[in-house]
Amino acid sequence: MRWYDHFIKYFVGILFIFSGLIKVNDPVGTAIKLKEYFEVFANDFSPLFGIFVPFNLAISVFFVVFEVMLGIALILNYRFRITAWLLLFLIIFFSFLTFYSAFFNKVTDCGCFGDAIPLTPWQSFSKDVVLLVMALFLLIRRNQFKSLNIRKSYVEGIMAFALGFTFILAVYAIRHLPFIDFRPYSIGSNIPVSMKPSEPYRYRYIMEKDGKEFSFDEFPSDTTYVFREMIILNPDARPKITDYHVWNDDGGFTLETFTGNKLFIIFPDVKKANTRKLDRIRKLIPEIDHTIDVSILTASGESDIESFRHEYQLAAPYFYSDMTVLETIIRSNPGLWLLKDGIVMGKWHYNDIPEAGKLIELVALP
Repeated sequence: MRWYDHFIKYFVGILFIFSGLIKVNDPVGTAIKLKEYFEVFANDFSPLFGIFVPFNLAISVFFVVFEVMLGIALILNYRFRITAWLLLFLIIFFSFLTFYSAFFNKVTDCGCFGDAIPLTPWQSFSKDVVLLVMALFLLIRRNQFKSLNIRKSYVEGIMAFALGFTFILAVYAIRHLPFIDFRPYSIGSNIPVSMKPSEPYRYRYIMEKDGKEFSFDEFPSDTTYVFREMIILNPDARPKITDYHVWNDDGGFTLETFTGNKLFIIFPDVKKANTRKLDRIRKLIPEIDHTIDVSILTASGESDIESFRHEYQLAAPYFYSDMTVLETIIRSNPGLWLLKDGIVMGKWHYNDIPEAGKLIELVALP
């Protein structure tokens, strides 16, 4: 084999393992992205795609585990012909998704590397084109990749262990929260600061005069110039958070969420909420109400949240926020989100409801 055979094999294999593990860290996030694709395809192609929406989480787990397993199989030369064909089909599938997203501007982030490395649709498609060429190369050269000088039983043992390990990691992340939180609402994040540019914007102004194009770092005072375009020179200064808004029937409440100690019980959709731990949440409210203000954040309508509160006796005021924002804040329905003067002090899945003392201890920290 040539050196480039090894390079391409290991490059693609490691990339698939890395991409898969990033998504194993947050299968719920991948499921949300798949749901977007299914809904878009149900609208654009056939309503049959809507059948997959209720199973988006199971499909997510299958895909993220399958991605890791393909990468490992590639590196170990495990059943290389089958692996090469499966790799090619998967990349063709991903290439279609990313091209469709980019060309028709349907899904603005493919979620290829989860929230760790956000990519634009065209960046995602370009990445898939490169991988497609490499996958074709591996398929054409498949006869060059012989089994490694390792007993077949050892290789199969590694594959079995990797399958079980990645599946357990995915299930654990679903039943709790992602091991690493790459989102802008992670513990320690200062939400009001993240909603502002990290530095003043710098612009370049493209103007035209007498058929010639000119560029200026400041808008020219000469009115004979015709404005054509304004370019941001430091786009990385854009706020990390642009869509966080909280309101109720009386108006906006966003700024109030940044004052004092706040515990938000988040229900992205009360109709789909897991109610097994609501007794624990309900008992928690009076235990901390002298130190921490407790409120409900939901994307559900007024009639739904009112009915839900009365049914489960949740004595807390409620406010509204966008569904996507709430699902980004926490991968749990319900989930707890603790803020102190706008700084995230803690986040909990409904399977990990903390004791009142833990919450009070966190907000007491300087």
